Amino acid sequence: MPISTGRPFRFGVNALGSASREEWRATARKAEDLGFSTLSVADHLWTGLAPLTSLMAAAEVTTTLRLGSLVFGNDFRHPVVLAREAATIDLLSDGRLELGLGTGWEKDDYEQTGMPLDPPGIRVGRLEEAAQIIKKLFGDEPVTFSGQHYTVTGLNSLPKPAQRPHPPILIGGGSRRMLSLAVREANIVSVNTRTTATGDVDMSSNTAAATDRKVKWVQQIAGDRFGDLELNILVLAAIVTDRPRESAERLAQQWGINPAQISLDDLLESPHFLFGSEDEIVETLLMRRDRYGISYITLTGEESMDSFAPIVARLSGT
Repeated sequence: MPISTGRPFRFGVNALGSASREEWRATARKAEDLGFSTLSVADHLWTGLAPLTSLMAAAEVTTTLRLGSLVFGNDFRHPVVLAREAATIDLLSDGRLELGLGTGWEKDDYEQTGMPLDPPGIRVGRLEEAAQIIKKLFGDEPVTFSGQHYTVTGLNSLPKPAQRPHPPILIGGGSRRMLSLAVREANIVSVNTRTTATGDVDMSSNTAAATDRKVKWVQQIAGDRFGDLELNILVLAAIVTDRPRESAERLAQQWGINPAQISLDDLLESPHFLFGSEDEIVETLLMRRDRYGISYITLTGEESMDSFAPIVARLSGT
């Protein structure tokens, strides 16, 4: 059964880093000039730039581009510290922040720093409390919070964000519990790949059928609020080509994708991938918006911006 929230398309790019100040500034300007709504930065130790400072640098050379995080790993920062930094970025960018929150999950981030990778239930529980604390700290009243993981006493955090009551919050997930959290606490729900307890990704969760299931969870949990939520998806690879099947085969080989987890046919149909000509991708995105209600498309990596720009021009705002 088709699902539609009636929202127009918008597009973001999740940057993986630049080698210099000028390269990063050029990336931000290009994203804005090409019509992308949002420039986001990932929060992993292997990416080229740290998110907080790079977002502020991008703000200084743009005027309309929104600044996002996909996503801040909660285990890396106390929520009081992140709330203050996020409010500062929002204030100094004249209200352009989109605050993405996640648990932290990638095993290398934990192994290389000696931090324990706690079971998913513990990490999700921490994020549940952190999201509440951050939203409260964006308000005008002193915050007192006592939970299982965090305690805050009488804190009136400064500065306050420019966007009120707070910047749009994005939370994603591939499990019912994470998507439930996103529905409760976020404005933007990112329909994500499921991550495993050991810090890997479950590629089988990227199929069209798995995405149907996740969106139905969101719809059931949200009820009458479903229309208020913006649905996002991170596209792991977007390849504009006249030979989509060959491109998908080549990508699967390069990435070492296990066909037992996701077949080539499923990869071609997966909402987390885009293969085809400009016209084919436009048609695919329209069909997927009707099917899933997903209108906010984020590309992975700056290198996709140029080839995808004509699609952004055709679909943004429609």
